[in-house]
Amino acid sequence: MTGPQGRILREENSRTALTALAGPADDESSSNSSCDSSAERSSTTTQYFAAILATLSAFSAGTILGWSSPALPLLQAENSPLPVTADEGSWLGSLLTLGALLGAAPAGALSQLFGRQRFLAFLSLPLLTSWLMVALGRSVGVLYVGRFIGGLATGAVSVAAPVYCAEIAEQKCRGALGTLFQLQLVVGILFAYVIGAWAPLECFAFTCALVPAVFAITFAWMPETPQFLLSRGRKFAAENSLQWLRGKGCDVQKELLILQSAAQEADASDAGSARRTLLTLASDAATRRALLVSLGLMAFQQLSGINAVVFYSGSIFKEAGGALSPGVASVVIAGVMVLATLCATMMVDKAGRKPLLLLSAAAMAVCLAALSFSFAYTVDAGEEKPDWLNWLPVLSVAIYIVVFSIGFGPIPWMMMGELFSASAKSPASALVASFNWALAFAVTKGFQSLVAALGSAGAFAFFSGVCMVGCSFVVLIVPETKGRSIEQIQQQLAAPKRTLPV
Repeated sequence: MTGPQGRILREENSRTALTALAGPADDESSSNSSCDSSAERSSTTTQYFAAILATLSAFSAGTILGWSSPALPLLQAENSPLPVTADEGSWLGSLLTLGALLGAAPAGALSQLFGRQRFLAFLSLPLLTSWLMVALGRSVGVLYVGRFIGGLATGAVSVAAPVYCAEIAEQKCRGALGTLFQLQLVVGILFAYVIGAWAPLECFAFTCALVPAVFAITFAWMPETPQFLLSRGRKFAAENSLQWLRGKGCDVQKELLILQSAAQEADASDAGSARRTLLTLASDAATRRALLVSLGLMAFQQLSGINAVVFYSGSIFKEAGGALSPGVASVVIAGVMVLATLCATMMVDKAGRKPLLLLSAAAMAVCLAALSFSFAYTVDAGEEKPDWLNWLPVLSVAIYIVVFSIGFGPIPWMMMGELFSASAKSPASALVASFNWALAFAVTKGFQSLVAALGSAGAFAFFSGVCMVGCSFVVLIVPETKGRSIEQIQQQLAAPKRTLPV
């Protein structure tokens, strides 16, 4: 990264912010949106359109994630045409996360080799293949293979889709587009829960197979990201892509020059090596701190107890009154997650990343502590359980799901797409996504062991403690990126810690 000509500190919105002065191109009002006059203001419509189509891949991944909840009880029923044991059912769930771990690892390099749009469009094939194998499979082995292939595609999508959305977005809507990955993921889970509640297994799978088919047909017409095209020296194609994304009435020349300069710097830093590796990335101060932030956010996302809460939610709702079956409770939970994530999409560019993360971690800690207390009190009270103990766990679960969905659900994925420089984005995003899926696999397989060792109350108390630590991590480590261009974020990460905004 070229050194700025100077740096000054100035007061902005009652906080100290780092401002880099590197000529007119770095001015905040035009650094990522080059349309200054009202007549030439950029349109976000095409950006949202492209991002929504790109994250149809996340919708499809969500249906794969949501399949096991309605499908496994049917497969394990006595009259099932394909009987599945409890152990086999566990593997049908965990093979997905294992496949996602292995699929995320090479996804960064592949998207850098073939292009973000082309690689993402290719992933429609394994997504579709996975559903066809689940629909037509007549043995548990075929289901294993189908779920594993779906996991590979899901892991790759979790790298490629956030990167694509981050690279097509301008500064004013980058946060909203970044949260679309998580929003489409939970919409896909809700879709699977609803379809799985009434459709036979084969019809369920074929219906979900329509999603990657629609994704393949529609996303094939979307443009490649300007950053990738410039990294290949295709300036004319990059200009056309940027013009389509920003609208015909927008003068994109200033933004194109900024992106071209960033691409040239990336090429210069890569001199002497065919492509950057994680080892060389670790030598860059901004990338090191971006990795620390991204890996930390993913760790707290997975260790916040989200899988444990969802696992227990059916029984919690049932014990509270018996009116909701586990299947209906799952649909209600997924619906709440969709609505809350949609709220995060609308708020993240206004409220900022840190306030939402801090609210999310603090509220989750309180809810999990209340849930732990309710489990402990139920054991002590025996059959003489007071009335308030029926609604406390239900209220705790409901609030927990809402605050997770507005903070630690979507924002870690969004920040993964905006913290890294263009040259670091592919390998670093692959590492971060692989780390996330590794933790998801470990938590999914190890949760029952944790309950056996600590009891339900102790397990949820542990998750509550993790969320408390997450509050400190957000306050001390996570930078605020709202309203900053990618270049300004890199300068912010590379600056000495004492000069960073609070």
